[in-house]
Amino acid sequence: MIESLSRLGRSTKDLLSLIEESDKKGITLISLKENIDLSTPTGRLLLTVLSELCQFERDLTVQRTYEVLQAARARGPEGGRPKTSSKLIELALTLYDSKNYSIKVITERTGISQGTLYKAINERKQAGANK
Repeated sequence: MIESLSRLGRSTKDLLSLIEESDKKGITLISLKENIDLSTPTGRLLLTVLSELCQFERDLTVQRTYEVLQAARARGPEGGRPKTSSKLIELALTLYDSKNYSIKVITERTGISQGTLYKAINERKQAGANK
């Protein structure tokens, strides 16, 4: 028993190859999600049709992803997370150095994330160690 045909193989060819291999070993596969018994002629027909539809869906997803990436590249290099200003980071480091404020208070007052603050602290430590 398998949960879904899409979990068994990456492509139609791969899926059919795995099922043929299972048949040779005397293993009967039953898909729970699609409710298909692959030991019957009807099950084999549905397997072929559904596997082709799954392959078609995967191909469309790849094509759409490629088109979105191309459009994003055409718009320019901007993307990803917004950059935190160096002034805010310096302010946060100054507050951190004063030892009067907790990390939580510093991040609330400056609006930067804990990860950004810790990254700045660690980068400063590494820069000091490399001198």
